[in-house]
Parts: sequence; structure tokens; C-alpha cells
Amino acid sequence: MKWLFKQIALKYLSEDKAIMPLEPTQEKYRKSGLTSDQALAIKLKIRTALEQDKLYRNNELGLGELAGYIQQDRYKVSEVINTYYAKNFYALLNSYRIEEAKSLLVTHPLLSVKAIMYEVGFNSKNSFYMAFKKATGLSPNDFRNIASYEYQPGMA
Repeated sequence: MKWLFKQIALKYLSEDKAIMPLEPTQEKYRKSGLTSDQALAIKLKIRTALEQDKLYRNNELGLGELAGYIQQDRYKVSEVINTYYAKNFYALLNSYRIEEAKSLLVTHPLLSVKAIMYEVGFNSKNSFYMAFKKATGLSPNDFRNIASYEYQPGMA
């Protein structure tokens, strides 16, 4: 219970949540040998690959490809994602894809939803719509309509 409060405090009170190392929560990683310093270094490489290099746009990206790109063992990369991001690989990937899709839907109103879907790395309309709705509670079209209504310049 003490550990849980510590994790909640770290998540909501830390200034740089994105690089704050957490303790492994899953029993399967207790004996992995991955140190906090190694995990932090891998986490920073993952973050760079996804945020700066926008690797998530590759619609064929898998855990093995990410691990190869950042030159780390795929099991360590998986452990870091599961433990320090508290998501599996595909949930992490989709979170980056959906954030960019939200931005593109607002900033490029003439781009079709299908074009945006491909641009951010989705292959399937169904998986895109499901992931988008899970993240936002709205379909991409509804999100765009609401966002364009809220942000019309000159409207008071």
C-alpha cells in the first residue's frame, strides 16, 4: 500500500513525469537484472524515437523494430514499456498516433480522416476508429467538428 501511494505521488506531483523512474510492478521482472539507470536510458531512447523521430508513423513498426532502432534487447524494451509507461507496446504506440491524429484533425481541416489515419501509422480504418474513440470518447469526425466549432477565429 505504501508503494502505491508513492507511485501515485510520483505520477501526479513530479515535475517531469515522463522520465521519473518507477519501481518494477510485475513479478515477472523481479529477476530481470535491469537496473534503474539502464531502464531510464532505454526509456529516454524510446521517447526520443517516438517523439523526435516519430517512429510510430511506420505502419509496420513492431517491438523488434523499435528495439533494433534504439539498439537495445527487445525484452528490456518490453520491460521498460510495460513497467515505466504502464502500457503494452501497442497501447504506447497508439497513444502517440492518436495524439498526432488529434492535432492533424484540427490543424488540417481539408485532409481526409483516412489520409490522417495513414499519416499517423494506422493500416486499418476500424482499428483507427476504435483506438481514437477509446482515447477521446469521440469518433475522429466528431472530434474534428467539435474542435473546429470551439476554435473558430473571430467568434465571440
